[in-house]
Amino acid sequence: MQRAFQLAEHGRGTVSPNPMVGCVLVTDGRIVGEGWHQHYGGPHAEAHAVRDAIRRGNESLLSEVTAYVTLEPCSHFGKTPPCAGLLIEKKIKRVVIANDDPNPLVAGRGIATLREAGIKVESGLLTTFGTKLNARFFTYFAKKRPYVILKWAETADGFIAKEDGSPIQISNIYSSTRVHRWRSEEDAILVGRQTALTDNPRLNVRLWNGHDPVRVVLDRSLSLPSSLHIYDQSQPTIVYNYEQQNGIGEVPERYAVNHAVSYDILKKNNDELNQVLTDLHNRKIQSVLVEGGAQVLQAFIQAGLWDEIRRCQGKDLLGSGIKAPTVAGALTHSEIVEGDYWTFYENVQSQVGLHRLPLSPDLL
Repeated sequence: MQRAFQLAEHGRGTVSPNPMVGCVLVTDGRIVGEGWHQHYGGPHAEAHAVRDAIRRGNESLLSEVTAYVTLEPCSHFGKTPPCAGLLIEKKIKRVVIANDDPNPLVAGRGIATLREAGIKVESGLLTTFGTKLNARFFTYFAKKRPYVILKWAETADGFIAKEDGSPIQISNIYSSTRVHRWRSEEDAILVGRQTALTDNPRLNVRLWNGHDPVRVVLDRSLSLPSSLHIYDQSQPTIVYNYEQQNGIGEVPERYAVNHAVSYDILKKNNDELNQVLTDLHNRKIQSVLVEGGAQVLQAFIQAGLWDEIRRCQGKDLLGSGIKAPTVAGALTHSEIVEGDYWTFYENVQSQVGLHRLPLSPDLL
């Protein structure tokens, strides 16, 4: 199962809104086939593992293998045929599963289908690791909202920007490259009006090879100029506001061809962040990286609508400016990246109902 988790991790950033899944086929203590879900819309882990076994010349052994799978095999037709059916077709002897699938389309049906076919099924092996691996997928179904990551950089004396809001360079190129990799791993990236105006960010992954996230902008009065990069239609973009709704891009995906800007109306109340997260959930967006500004980040923290904080502290002092958000949550670990000091936190309250266990470095 540990090897299956290793394989599943290879799908990070390419399979959403599907979960990351790995599969290992074993008989007599020997791996005879393995695979993982490689990209959204493509074959699932079980199909890749069976193909790998056949490629290795082990097809005759399939009826004797135990399949170790990180998530319950699907039992429905989606973009690919059901994996439970494939395992039955190949007469797999035994299936060991880490996590049951929370998706109502599966939710125990895959296990039941396998057992009805006479396959021995065991579930619950290293479940906590599987929940951590697919925290976005499980949060999406359990919390009915995307998984929320708050990220910012601040000076050594705790400022995020100059007093007039203009940006300053805090992190080094290594940290910036890492942030672009993180962007490629999440479904969406969110900023407020002030950040969009003063930074004019592209919010893409130009420093990394990967998919651009869906851009999400909070511009209540639609006052941002159309010349900003967020309106260049280079990637899917949603603008939440009080004024306009156009119905375009009902379910924007990073993989989509149509990059027209979608406008969605917010109700004027004190629950705007919940409205945004609910709408993103309805659009099948499972994770959001929130990159600013300070007020937006602090609002997510105060509302308790976050799962991770990733904070970068530079070495330079600014003296005065816009204060960085107040860190909350439990410190999980820290790292130094060529002089930049990174600290990582988790929201313990948001983990209620989910297993809390960091993936071991020895495992992955």
